[in-house]
Amino acid sequence: MLNSLWNALHSSFNNVLDHQVNISVLDKIGNKPISSWFLFLKEEFKIAINSCNNSSTPGLDKLSWNHLKSVLKHEDCLANIIGIANTCINLGYWPNHFKKSTTIIIPKPNKLSYNSPKSFRLIVLLNMLGKLIKKVIRERIQFHIAANDFIYPSQLGRLKFKSTTDARVTLTHIIRLGWSKNLPTSTLAFDILQFFPLLNHCLLTKIIHKASLNNCVINFFSNYLIDRKTNYSWNNFSSSIFHVNISIGQSLALSPILLALYLLLFLYILEK
Repeated sequence: MLNSLWNALHSSFNNVLDHQVNISVLDKIGNKPISSWFLFLKEEFKIAINSCNNSSTPGLDKLSWNHLKSVLKHEDCLANIIGIANTCINLGYWPNHFKKSTTIIIPKPNKLSYNSPKSFRLIVLLNMLGKLIKKVIRERIQFHIAANDFIYPSQLGRLKFKSTTDARVTLTHIIRLGWSKNLPTSTLAFDILQFFPLLNHCLLTKIIHKASLNNCVINFFSNYLIDRKTNYSWNNFSSSIFHVNISIGQSLALSPILLALYLLLFLYILEK
């Protein structure tokens, strides 16, 4: 009985696992020139770890950011971690140890009913060392795609040096531009709350090919997205292992920039 409940829960959050997508929509987008990818620097890891909150929940390996900060103070340990990150990129491989997670299910308070996935919050616990490496990769990729003009001009969220103020100024400019031409203006808003769980890996990999990254990085992402596994935990109950080959994980450090890539291409295609 309990296994049936876990299967029902898993299918609720992974109901597009076998859905097919039309990747021909990307044919209109040309490939950017290939960018060089340099070895990681110590400063990149120090900046990434210093921005982490010590009060965050420990990872699947029971480590916290505070533990890793202590470890990275030792130059030999830092050099070994950088060596792991560089090797992952050069080999185009993300270790299975980093692909495992535990998904904690937390009921949202004050709900009239708990018979739908929207009534629960999921917290994904990952290996903290893997999260640190992904934070550094995220920063590097954001720099690459911005330097190659791959960022859609109106994309403001999840990017450095962009803020709510920038979004407000941009929206005001568009509205007033319409007014100056005696055109009525309106705003269409839509909720992308379930966008993360529904990301299709096949299409996402094709998009990454368009983003000027070299083959090592593309191979890394192709491997990063497959063979991911999780088990669910609810109070004192734990499920068996499930394969999770959609989405990019709600707590993954890479998710903001990958989501941005996905949306940017979508908007670019619509404009063309």
